[in-house]
Amino acid sequence: MMNVPDYFGSLVFDDRAMKEHLSKDVYKSLKKTVDQGQQLDIGVANAVAAAMRDWAVEKGATHFTHWFQPLTGITAEKHDGFIAPDGSGVIMDFSGKELIKGEPDASSFPSGGLRATFEARGYTAWDPTSYAFIKDKTLCIPTAFCSYSGEALDKKTPLLRSMEAVSRESVRILKLMGISEVKRVVPCVGPEQEYFLIDKEVFEKRPDLVFTGRTLFGAAAPKGQELDDHYFGSIKPRVAEFMAELNEELWKHGVLAKTEHNEVAPAQHELAPIYTTANIATDHNQLTMELMKKIAPKHGMVCLLAEKPFAGVNGSGKHNNWSLSTDTGMNLLSPSENPADNEVFLLFLAAVIKAVDKYQDLLRLSVATAGNDHRLGANEAPPAIVSMFVGDELEEVLKSIESSKHYSGSARKEMALGVTTLPKFLRDNTDRNRTSPFAFTGNKFEFRMVGSSDSIACANIMINSAVASVLKEFADKLETAGDFDKSYHDIIKKTIKDHRRIIFNGNGYDESWVKEAEKRGLSNLRTTADAMPRLLDKKNADMLKAMGVFSDAELASRCEIILDNYCKTVSIEAHTMLYMVRKDILPAVEKYMRRLAGCMAEKKGLGIKLSTKSEEAVLKKLSKLADSIMDSADALESVSVKNAGMSDVLKRSADIRDKVIPAMESLREAVDGAELITAKECWPYPDYGDLLYSVK
Repeated sequence: MMNVPDYFGSLVFDDRAMKEHLSKDVYKSLKKTVDQGQQLDIGVANAVAAAMRDWAVEKGATHFTHWFQPLTGITAEKHDGFIAPDGSGVIMDFSGKELIKGEPDASSFPSGGLRATFEARGYTAWDPTSYAFIKDKTLCIPTAFCSYSGEALDKKTPLLRSMEAVSRESVRILKLMGISEVKRVVPCVGPEQEYFLIDKEVFEKRPDLVFTGRTLFGAAAPKGQELDDHYFGSIKPRVAEFMAELNEELWKHGVLAKTEHNEVAPAQHELAPIYTTANIATDHNQLTMELMKKIAPKHGMVCLLAEKPFAGVNGSGKHNNWSLSTDTGMNLLSPSENPADNEVFLLFLAAVIKAVDKYQDLLRLSVATAGNDHRLGANEAPPAIVSMFVGDELEEVLKSIESSKHYSGSARKEMALGVTTLPKFLRDNTDRNRTSPFAFTGNKFEFRMVGSSDSIACANIMINSAVASVLKEFADKLETAGDFDKSYHDIIKKTIKDHRRIIFNGNGYDESWVKEAEKRGLSNLRTTADAMPRLLDKKNADMLKAMGVFSDAELASRCEIILDNYCKTVSIEAHTMLYMVRKDILPAVEKYMRRLAGCMAEKKGLGIKLSTKSEEAVLKKLSKLADSIMDSADALESVSVKNAGMSDVLKRSADIRDKVIPAMESLREAVDGAELITAKECWPYPDYGDLLYSVK
């Protein structure tokens, strides 16, 4: 058995590998680039490239690629060999120029109007803050991706910009508070990843899963998650083997995979890593999803990352645990033992409260996808209404500040479980609220709205940017304050009073909360079509431009790309439904009806009085459902054809929301009804029982 510390990060050109393969001067120069943002010298780049090449070749790599994250939601790579002619043969070569810059064809990636179709050139630029790694004998170099004219065509570039913005404004605040030794503040993230594992043979018999990643039809199985017996249950052998291989690969790639368990729904599981910087966490999460999908088939399974692959059971999210840490090791969101006296914590807490309230629409649209629309608002996910949970103790601290009364604090209660052999321990002052979209959980905030298949870059871009903009407001006021202490207290008090509406410690699943949120003036952007246009609202656009995160052109492009993706995703699903209904489902229903009719005829032909009541009842129901299926399919086709002819993406997305999706729901209702009364051997696809309980 291998010792994990011995092979952890073995496929990563990390700090250990750099120290081993780089000279002291080159290593020191590269660290200054990474830690202090200094310009990278071409001589240093050449030395790093040579060391990377030697290290990668030693480990069996033959190619290199600039590994980037275009606006498709997945990663992209173009492989080039290390080989170069030397007159008598070939040598393994890799230059600093090749390390720093690549030139992939950008013509087929989404650009949202940032370039014309014929403008094919794009550039990838090495991100030295994220370590290179080896995958499939290829040296993968994390890079940013931009157009020929310099606009960001990826998710990494604006993420890095937002990280710089929140660091810049945080350092300003800390210096004003007398903490001058801090040079950099880094957003740190730990994304929990939920996913489903189903049997590969069963998966391949479902066209909806193959084409869309989720089931478009399917009546509920006799047993779902009612007994909560899957949650934290014993992990099945095949799943355990998958998890073991996944962990080993992740650890080799330096991913701090820590926690694994069964989730609530049958066949659902979760993996959670230890925190790291938002940039590296994003890269690691993209790699994690890729490895999950790659490793599962080795164990006869398929990994589903769709947000709602099965109706009626929990969907899959990606809880984004976010905090701010200084380069000196201070967590700015740690309340300490006495939060009421922790001035740094209170100011940063106030900034987050204001940011979440003021830019709640940006947080919502940062997680907007067609798949996540099905999940948000269901019983296992937070609602589409953004709110914050701070817990009982912090709630009392905030009330005391707002009322200018002293907060004496609450002692932590000792938990005694009534059994002498069990240890006693102190209870946390604050419970966790799993229904809150943005919940404080001790020393961080957990943003629970991110979808399972989505990149965490989008959510962290908006969180970083919103918090940075509020910190800038605070710093501007404090820098010109005559009485610093008074101004500091006034800022916190006014922020709490003005933005209290965003704080909700109750049950986010309760219908009464929807009405209460409306009274408070909180937005309820139920779908991607509702949320995405808000990106271009003046308030939001002005802030994102002021923070240097997006330009006008980049904002417009992203709005168009995400809405276009929403339309195309739903359109593919609609066409898949029509394909399944006309190719398989209606013929299967008709076949079963003929069988029932034949049985009735046989009984009557015997000349004996035999009851045909059951056949007649089922035949009558199926006949009505078959007509409903046909009518609903025709209606869906009609609205889909009209929708496809729309050129305006805003109008098309609204039409998808208002007409196409309701037509899909009507068709599904009829099909699922027919499935419940059609003999299993006649139904053309594996049912929910087969799908959710196929892995033993």
